[in-house]
Amino acid sequence: MMVQRSVVFLLVLMVIFVGCGEEIADDEDKAVKDLVKDEVLVEDEVLVEDEVVADPEKKITWEKDGSKMVLIPGGSFQMGDHLDKMPNALPVHKVELDGFYMDSHQITVGQFKRFLKESGYKPEAVKGGWEINRFWNEVEKDSPADKHPVIYVSWNDATAYAKWAGKRLPTEAEWEYAARGGRVGKRYPWGDDEKVVRDYANYKRTGGRDKWDRTAPVGSFKPNGYSLYDMAGNVWEWCADWYDENYYSKSPLRNPQGPSSGSTRVLRGGHWTSGTLTLRVAYRLSNTPNRRLNPNSGFRCVSDSLP
Repeated sequence: MMVQRSVVFLLVLMVIFVGCGEEIADDEDKAVKDLVKDEVLVEDEVLVEDEVVADPEKKITWEKDGSKMVLIPGGSFQMGDHLDKMPNALPVHKVELDGFYMDSHQITVGQFKRFLKESGYKPEAVKGGWEINRFWNEVEKDSPADKHPVIYVSWNDATAYAKWAGKRLPTEAEWEYAARGGRVGKRYPWGDDEKVVRDYANYKRTGGRDKWDRTAPVGSFKPNGYSLYDMAGNVWEWCADWYDENYYSKSPLRNPQGPSSGSTRVLRGGHWTSGTLTLRVAYRLSNTPNRRLNPNSGFRCVSDSLP
């Protein structure tokens, strides 16, 4: 009798244990399924969000003129500099900019030839009395091949090219921000070290990587932090702005466009015959918009969006 009762008791315990085990297993299984379901939902939401807000392409090729362009991310920086011999770069002031695309190289002789052929535009040198053959003869003296930067271009010429290509010239603030390449408070696009200038710039005389006593083919030197080439040296680059020596004292915080009027336009970056002073990222120069500035003036373009 005692044995029978023990067997029954054991059987009851086993039923209870198995039943509880099934409940526990069922609960755990349900919890896991819920968790997986939640994770799938979250992942799906992220995927949908990524499809809606896709990251912009960092590097593109502009179809109209074949330029390689890089995305310059929006942000803020301190524009200007306290360095000596640069009174027109004061006061140093904060500027905030939206993102934009910039040509990674200066516009070349080959690209400008294509522009003239397809648009029928006549350079100001030609309008001013030069024959087109003389214009190209002068260009070839210092920019002898299609991969060299175009020179003898006025601000008006550069603006006409940018319009044809569906782009525009950079503002002075955009140019300086891009030239700094993400570096804070530095003198040159690569930093403050003047010993390495020849690695990054074609300027007065030759030495090191700089073996050209005239213009160098674009992209012959190391790029800056934004993958932009020749932001110092080779040729001056026209900017969109009218020039005002005192503009920095009244410049708006966000996306400054320069003065509303003036007599000269801004140039930046130095050139192949200049010393290191004009290679500084904050150095400002200007000239009349119809002036070709001899063989030293060129340009690059920017765009606010993809083509």
